[in-house]
Amino acid sequence: MKKYLITGLLVWIPLVITLWVLKLFVDAADGVLLLLPQELRTENWLGYHVPGMGVVMTLVILFLTGVFATNFLGARLVHLWHAALHRIPVVSSIYSSVKQISDTLFSPRGQAFRKALLVQWPREGMWTIAFLTGAPGGDVANHVPADALTVYVPTTPNPTSGYLMVVARKDVVELDMTVDEALKYIISMGVVPPAPRPAARRAAAGR
Repeated sequence: MKKYLITGLLVWIPLVITLWVLKLFVDAADGVLLLLPQELRTENWLGYHVPGMGVVMTLVILFLTGVFATNFLGARLVHLWHAALHRIPVVSSIYSSVKQISDTLFSPRGQAFRKALLVQWPREGMWTIAFLTGAPGGDVANHVPADALTVYVPTTPNPTSGYLMVVARKDVVELDMTVDEALKYIISMGVVPPAPRPAARRAAAGR
């Protein structure tokens, strides 16, 4: 009986949590409907609220914003908007910090979270998974090896908190796994290891 109860839990818990997270996401995205005029909301022209419409509107708004910001006029207006925000006290420091982080994370040319690494932490002889975030900048670069890297070491099971480390390139091991696989491994506290690559399987079979 205990075996069957645990099996049932293992079936339902992931499903229920997945649906709960999706509901939170959809409900949050539906808040975008607040940007629309009252007469354009689904409650008025359909007679009832359509769940998920906020997700659709979010994608539409993001797409149209991207199209506008990439043409000549839109790019010029965005530049003026950024310049104006950088002149406002307090707002400037918050906005510039958030923009630098978002540009680093989402820029196709950036290196942030593009590679999963293995580093020794919190002491020599102990290893943990980290993510490459770039190279040291500012005065930090003057006091570390020329090939040093900045890496982010996430905590388990909440990877949104962690530590920034500057390490020499020779002290990191690049892992043959995707960032998503590494995150799953961290969040599961090591219970869900990444599947071995075909080359690794062949090497294991050769041994």
